[in-house]
Amino acid sequence: MWLAILVVLYVGSVILNAACEVVFWSEFGVRYNFIAVDYLVYTNEVIGNIVESYPIGWWMLCLVVVTFAAVWSVFRRDLGQPVPDAEPLRSKIGAWAVYGVMAMAAFGIMRFNTRFQNSANVYVNELQANGAYKFCEAFVKNELDYKQFYLTLPDDEAAAIVHAEYGSSGDSNFRHVASDRLEEHPNIVLVTLESMSASFLERFGGTEALTPCLDALCREGLSFDNIYATGNRTVRGLEAVSLSLPPCPGQSLIKRPDNGGLFTTASVLRAKGYSTTYFYGGNAYFDNMEAFFGGNGYEIVDKKSYAPDEITFANIWGVCDEDAYRKAIAVLSQKAASGVPFFAHIMSVSNHRPYTYPDGRIPIPNDSKSRAGGVMYSDYALGEFIAQAKKQPWFDNTVFLITADHCASSAGKTEIPLGRYRIPAVIYAPSRIAPATVGKIASQIDLVPTLLALLGMDYDAGFYGRNILADDFRERAFIATYENLGYLDGEVFTVLSPVCRVSQYRVAPTEQDPYHVEPLAEPDTVNLRRAIGFYQTAGEWGTRRY
Repeated sequence: MWLAILVVLYVGSVILNAACEVVFWSEFGVRYNFIAVDYLVYTNEVIGNIVESYPIGWWMLCLVVVTFAAVWSVFRRDLGQPVPDAEPLRSKIGAWAVYGVMAMAAFGIMRFNTRFQNSANVYVNELQANGAYKFCEAFVKNELDYKQFYLTLPDDEAAAIVHAEYGSSGDSNFRHVASDRLEEHPNIVLVTLESMSASFLERFGGTEALTPCLDALCREGLSFDNIYATGNRTVRGLEAVSLSLPPCPGQSLIKRPDNGGLFTTASVLRAKGYSTTYFYGGNAYFDNMEAFFGGNGYEIVDKKSYAPDEITFANIWGVCDEDAYRKAIAVLSQKAASGVPFFAHIMSVSNHRPYTYPDGRIPIPNDSKSRAGGVMYSDYALGEFIAQAKKQPWFDNTVFLITADHCASSAGKTEIPLGRYRIPAVIYAPSRIAPATVGKIASQIDLVPTLLALLGMDYDAGFYGRNILADDFRERAFIATYENLGYLDGEVFTVLSPVCRVSQYRVAPTEQDPYHVEPLAEPDTVNLRRAIGFYQTAGEWGTRRY
């Protein structure tokens, strides 16, 4: 009986893991990775998200039926039979020793099998991987030291590359950023939209008419049409627009300990007399946002700040975007009345699985649980926010920077599929900034420095982002996963990977794929050195206090 119970637990866990891998693959297109490890910390949101997104009741029923059927087929003849005499202790110890050796051998075989996962097609590698082993590997490697795992340059050479780019000096990138324009202090609202790929917009080839508001804002504002996200998770996008740094390997700086008191967008603006607030519709403890933003001088307005009558709809991730924007309007109106300029960073949540939202807002039913519905509702709520903001006395004195935290999906045939990292970005202030289009290739980390330059602000910081509109701006983008660090410079795409591995590609658009890349015939040492210089120094200098 005890053996049957143990086998039930074992078989059930194997089948449950298989179901979990299906869910994880459908969301991210890979086996377990760092994200799965992160999600263990946030079980409430993650389990709630799964329950709201999938028919878990039926799945669990099937799991139980299959588990008991499998165990019954093995034990049906043994259950109810007399208990055999207990084995002597020596036999038990010997059996355990055999089991232990077999378990270690099985784990060794899984590790050995990873050396065959070296295809140029990432899907092939992921399909033949073992999810449980990948999870253990991710748990061990959730932080990667750049100098230990990646190709490096001598420190002085890496520093020289950065100093030549930014005009900094010494052992950091800290410098004074000057402006030749009259400094202005309007209110600033930064909106980061959850999972908003550029491909959803009609402007970038979208054909489903999901984003009429964003498309209109791009026409009416200063639109940056070749912006690439730094990563594939919300914390990467928040890191990019808050710290203006290339992504570090492993965990985002937002999720690491001792990340307070850094040079952030908020610290620059507080020095100019701004109040600084972070708005999030869920609980800000998720992804360590509360510790990061609170530790860097932001006032936090999250779901805990809402009165019951301020919530009209919510799911496991938090209140719907409409509620979040209404809350932001109310709080910002109070701040505007004080006469102090405000900086507000608003993070949306509705365009996320399970893709549920209030009924009757858009043509796609609210119970369809489709990504298209999530995108359309997110755009609808943004349009309502802008419409309500226009009615406020502070609107004409406010500049809006609207972008995405990351794309909807980053899975593809290559290590870093470029097309899956392109995001919309627009600076909207109809009374201040004329409509225009900027086609330069740039990074998410460049958006805030560009906005500060437009406002004529002088400031001290160690930002790696630059003013996209400057005549000397070098077109490049930093694009990364947890392990692979990409650097796009012109048509050359360099990827730095652990174990000092380097891949370089040339962007060679085809009619079918405008982001098609081909391996370089000969190494581009100039771009390789630049990629190493930026990533090597950013990991060391990015968290320094001055």
